[in-house]
Amino acid sequence: MSTAFIGLGAMGYPMARHLAAQEDTLVWNRTFARAEAHEAEYGSEARPLTELAQADIIFSCLPTSTEVWEVLRALDGYLMPDTVWVDCTSGHPAEAPRQAAWLKERGVAWLDAPVSGGVAGAEAGTLTVMVGGDAAALERVRPRLAFAGKTVHVGGVGAGFAVKAVNNTLLAVNLWAAGEGLAALKAAGVDLSAALDVINASSGRSNATENLIGQRALTREFPATFALGLLAKDVGIGLDLVATHKGSAPLLGQTAGLYRAAERMVGAAEDHTAALKLIEQMNDVELT
Repeated sequence: MSTAFIGLGAMGYPMARHLAAQEDTLVWNRTFARAEAHEAEYGSEARPLTELAQADIIFSCLPTSTEVWEVLRALDGYLMPDTVWVDCTSGHPAEAPRQAAWLKERGVAWLDAPVSGGVAGAEAGTLTVMVGGDAAALERVRPRLAFAGKTVHVGGVGAGFAVKAVNNTLLAVNLWAAGEGLAALKAAGVDLSAALDVINASSGRSNATENLIGQRALTREFPATFALGLLAKDVGIGLDLVATHKGSAPLLGQTAGLYRAAERMVGAAEDHTAALKLIEQMNDVELT
């Protein structure tokens, strides 16, 4: 038995490290030198993509569902029956049933299993995994989720992607709202470090105020952990989910527009917290 891991980005690289420490793990990345570096550093086995189809569990962690489709089609004819494919991509809920059906025709089970916890959680092996798909397939995989601190089965195929999209949309809402509030306080001459101390001990606190703004905006470091373009993509997926069910979510719609603007004006490759730079421009202040 072996595990395969496809996609060694900021999240996938440490996630695959935890798997390699537990069992034989084959790795592949579009930039193959990164797979070779992973092998040298952590003892995984860098192999051509088609060889990863030999594993009984295949993990993927890619930018979008589009890249997942590209990999699936590249492996057509190589996949082994009774394999479980675990997609940790922040994918689109509408694509999950199509991908699951495509794999089922080839005897492969599908789980959409995006993760939350950021690079720090991936490094520590404490990620929260939200899983959509067959419960029996999850139980088969669960003992081998070496990168997970918590695993929750949230429903059928696509449910994992849906929960991740809404979770990240709430991250975006909280980050933006906190940024606007702090911009107002800065303009009023308030010390932002002191203000965050109060907010984080009060009802206005959030992950954005507790773990992001103080360590990034106030320090002006903005380390590239989760790209702004990817957060904008996730907010768009959250809005698609609302539209699919003919719901009403005006706040989420406005948030999607703001993050698309930030993606263009600040830069898609910048860290997601750099969206606050657009708020700074809008208010002629710097959140320091």
